[in-house]
Amino acid sequence: MAARIARCFMLLPLVTMLAGCDWVVLRPAGDIALQQRDLIVVSTILMLLIVLPVMALTGIFAWRYRQSNREATYDPEWHHSTQLELVIWSAPLLIIIALGAVTWIATHTLDPYRKLSRLDAARPLPAEVRPLKVQVVALDWKWLFIYPDYGIASVNEMAAPVDVPIAFQITASSVMNSFFVPALAGQIYAMPGMETQLHAVINKAGDYEGFSANYSGHGFSHMRFRFAGMDGAAFDAWVAKVRASEGTLSREEYLRLEQPSERQPVRHYGASTAGLFDAIVNLCVDPTKMCMRDMMAIDARGGLGKAGIYNVAHLAYDRSRSRLDRSQDEAYVLSLCSIAPETMASPAPDAPQYGSVR
Repeated sequence: MAARIARCFMLLPLVTMLAGCDWVVLRPAGDIALQQRDLIVVSTILMLLIVLPVMALTGIFAWRYRQSNREATYDPEWHHSTQLELVIWSAPLLIIIALGAVTWIATHTLDPYRKLSRLDAARPLPAEVRPLKVQVVALDWKWLFIYPDYGIASVNEMAAPVDVPIAFQITASSVMNSFFVPALAGQIYAMPGMETQLHAVINKAGDYEGFSANYSGHGFSHMRFRFAGMDGAAFDAWVAKVRASEGTLSREEYLRLEQPSERQPVRHYGASTAGLFDAIVNLCVDPTKMCMRDMMAIDARGGLGKAGIYNVAHLAYDRSRSRLDRSQDEAYVLSLCSIAPETMASPAPDAPQYGSVR
C-alpha cells in the first residue's frame, strides 16, 4: 500500500507539465467558438448533476452496507420504494429535457451555414459591414486559401480582420479533411466535389493555429496552418504584401500545387485565376475534363441517349458483365460545349478595405 502511494506522489510532478497547455477550446477568441464553449460547459454541468451524486452514493452505499457493518439495516425482502423511484426517474428526465432544449437551440443558432447576426454578445452586426470571403481548399497535405474579392491566394497562411464576419467556402482536392481553427469555430468537413460553408468572426488579434482534424494520409500530422487575426490596418497591409508577390495561381499552377507534398512553407500568390474555386469543386481544373455540374445537367435532361449507351457499353472494365451486342461497328458522335478560356483575375474595384473598421 505504501509503495502504491509513493508511486502516485512520483506522478504528481507530471501534472505541472499541463501548465504549458493552451486551453484554446475553453478560451477562444471568436464569438462562435465562445458560444460552442458555453454549450460544452452547460452540457457538462447538467450531466454532472447526475454523475456526481451517483458516484458519491455508490461509495456511501458500499461503505454503509459492507459486510462488517452490523448496525446497518438488513432487509432481504425489500424490493420497492415509490419515493426512491420518483427521484431516480424524474431527475434524469428533467436533465434530458434541459439538454434537449439547449441542444435544439444551439443547433439552429450555431448552424455553420447561418450568417452572423452579431459580432459578440454585446454588439450586433453593423449593417454596413461586408463579410470577408475566403475559399478554402484542403490539399494533400497543405491548405490553400483564396480571397476572391482581392484576387490573391496563400498556402498554409490565412489572415482576417478583427470584428469582421468571415464567410468560408470549403472543399477538398482528393480525400475528406476537416477544417478546424479552435480559436475561431468548430471543425467543418472539407470534401472533394462538395462545398461546405462556415460563418465566423475573430474578436481578438493574435496568431492562432489551424489544422486538419480528420486523418487523411501520410502527411496528415503536418497539415497545419497559421491563422492571423489582425486589426483593419494590419490586414490591409497583409493584403498589399501578398499582392506584391510574383506568384500567380493559375490552373496549371494549381495542378502542380495539388500534388501530394509535406511540410510546405507559407507561399503567397499575388494573382489568382477567376473561377478557380468553382472549377476545383466541379473537378474540372484540367480544361480537358468535363465539369461535374455539366455531367449532372446532362443526366437531369435524360442522359446522352444512344451515344451514352454506346460509350458505356465500350468501357473495358464492363466487357465481362455487358449483355450488349458489340458485333456492330457503329459509333455516335456527341458535340459538347468546351470550357471558355478564362482570364487572370484582378482585384475587384469595390473590394472592401478594413482599415477603418471598428
